[in-house]
Amino acid sequence: MCFIGVTTGSSASLRMFPSWAGILELDNARLVGIDLPLNAPAARYREVVARIKGDPSTFGALVTSHKIGIFSAAGELFDRLTDDSRLVEEVSCIYKRDGEIVGHATDPVVSGQAMQAILGAEYWRKTSAEVLCLGGGGAGGAIMAQFLVHSLPENRPKRILLVESRPSQVERLRSLATRLGSADSVEIVENSDSSVNDRLLGSLSPGSLVINATGMGKDLPGSPITDAAVFPESGVVWELNYRGDLMFLQQARRQHAGRGLRIEDGWHYFLLSWTLIVGLVFDVPVKEAPFTRLSAAAADFRGGFNDLKEDLRDFKDNS
Repeated sequence: MCFIGVTTGSSASLRMFPSWAGILELDNARLVGIDLPLNAPAARYREVVARIKGDPSTFGALVTSHKIGIFSAAGELFDRLTDDSRLVEEVSCIYKRDGEIVGHATDPVVSGQAMQAILGAEYWRKTSAEVLCLGGGGAGGAIMAQFLVHSLPENRPKRILLVESRPSQVERLRSLATRLGSADSVEIVENSDSSVNDRLLGSLSPGSLVINATGMGKDLPGSPITDAAVFPESGVVWELNYRGDLMFLQQARRQHAGRGLRIEDGWHYFLLSWTLIVGLVFDVPVKEAPFTRLSAAAADFRGGFNDLKEDLRDFKDNS
């Protein structure tokens, strides 16, 4: 199985995979990292997909920071793209079935599972909370699709703000919102100024959800907001990264007590994504009991992160 990212050697996945392979009885399975620069040339994406497609010993791949690039540059190389892949125009999972290579997008489903674990099933129905998603790449677009496609209208945020700095991605997001028939229910903001993000953060109602989906703090240095930013009272802060300098997470933690924040990093999201994709690649079911075992095994490789016991409790409660 390949792991297509930017700095795969720093990921806990390479260290934990042998343990996972043992739990799932995947004899002789290996995880091979493939590092590509952000926004790599189209030829590199096509080369990687063609290599996976032509190698019978490679069962598939997990894709992190190159989901949109793989779809746009190499989508035609797949024998089949799933409905979710076509919906959000990305590929986060590559697997093979019956001699065909399949491109799939797991983020719409996984983001919904992760948010439900954080917020509960009826959070939006019970509150006037809003969402500010900083970053409109693969994860940000999938989160928007999750709200607009997989959530009931009465159980959606009162307002969804999606901020993206790249004009090409802004157009992609607006096209996606239009295709979903919801262009008027999402505000897509083209912006690269952190002080503007501060003002958007300050406009949110109490209890709102703030998401860092920019990659800043892991693939890129820094944070999408400044130290002067003020999080919403009783807000929920979700940093999609679980490793790196995590500056956005540190900014939120400094306001934890004063603003009554609930703060989550990306570890649970990471586990949900990986267990789903490993299961698809190797065509093995990963249900409640295996997920609990895989989560517990992964904890041994998560060194350097806080609140481990609380995270594990949440994994077991929501798996």
